Amino acid sequence: MPQPQMIFVNLPVKDLETTKNFFGKLGFGFNPQFSDDSTACLVISDTIFAMLISEPRFKDFTKKEIADSSRTTEVLIALSAESREKVDEMAEAALANGGSPANDPMDEGFMYGRSFQDPDHHIWEVVWMDQAAVEGQG
Repeated sequence: MPQPQMIFVNLPVKDLETTKNFFGKLGFGFNPQFSDDSTACLVISDTIFAMLISEPRFKDFTKKEIADSSRTTEVLIALSAESREKVDEMAEAALANGGSPANDPMDEGFMYGRSFQDPDHHIWEVVWMDQAAVEGQG
């Protein structure tokens, strides 16, 4: 059986400790094996990770300028949630711990989502979908 494919989203951050504290307060952990003084490996699931990389170190990986995420959108990161309540819990925790609003909440009945910006202005969306309603469409 092949190993499941993994994803590592690499995000530049201005202050690594501030960003680590923010995500820690949202209940996320870090893999110390892939973290050091310029990088923190945020564990989202068994196969999904965000590499939070200080801007000076991030510049070692690209010839392009780093996007100013306070003015431009370079990525939208969407996470699934198991319920509408979990969507609200994460969004409220983000806003209470240094995050800022991104977009208006989205409620389609069978799908509900909210979004926030982390301290570096990366946009995170948290979305719940009623699987029964989705499977019934088709």
